[in-house]
Amino acid sequence: MATQILVVDDDVELRDLLRDYLARQGIEVSVLHDAGTLERRLERERPDLIVLDLMMPGVDGLTALRKLRASGDDIPVIMLTARADDVDRIVGLELGADDYLGKPFNPRELLARVQAVLRRRRTLPSAAAPEQREPFNFGRFTLDFQSRTLHLEDKPLTLSGSEFALLKIFVNHPMRTLTRERLLELLHGPEYDGTDRGIDVQVWRLRRILETDPSTPRFIQTVRGRGYVFVPDGEQHAPAH
Repeated sequence: MATQILVVDDDVELRDLLRDYLARQGIEVSVLHDAGTLERRLERERPDLIVLDLMMPGVDGLTALRKLRASGDDIPVIMLTARADDVDRIVGLELGADDYLGKPFNPRELLARVQAVLRRRRTLPSAAAPEQREPFNFGRFTLDFQSRTLHLEDKPLTLSGSEFALLKIFVNHPMRTLTRERLLELLHGPEYDGTDRGIDVQVWRLRRILETDPSTPRFIQTVRGRGYVFVPDGEQHAPAH
């Protein structure tokens, strides 16, 4: 089955360019000229990925992405932005974008980003076979492997599939330094050929869920020059190698 992508951008020339280029690569492309009707479109059409422009009249890309993630929809999203300011890119990633690409860009690079995002999503563990193991408690949190949920005391927290998979890896390797390369291998398998930039984004998102102050993390600590270490009690310790 061909990959299906929805391009949401008010630039007619860019939409036509992407539709023609991606179609030549065997990808089915549909388009929207603004984000105001995105939710209604998704009710009757479920693409494999959305390419979402940041700056649009009316409902902008960040607002659309925020509403999408708030509704619990975890469909992959790649943001397009013409702004040089890192703040908008960072906000987009915080809200749940899977990747971003600055304008202008080569359509071949967008294709590579699309393939990388979809490859990451396809290699995530399936929720169809929950694990038969006891919940894991750390700090005020409880990670339930059977229901694939995280609770802060009695409050359920929202975890995407990728966030659950990454947290599970950390829980399975407490007090051990995991390099970015090792984390990618554990997430996607030894054949994964992507860069390690994406793992920093995923760690960052997980910290925003777990940490009172993500800038000074207690549970997922940085080991300078080496990687990350999961500290269940939230204290400073010398991690194992």
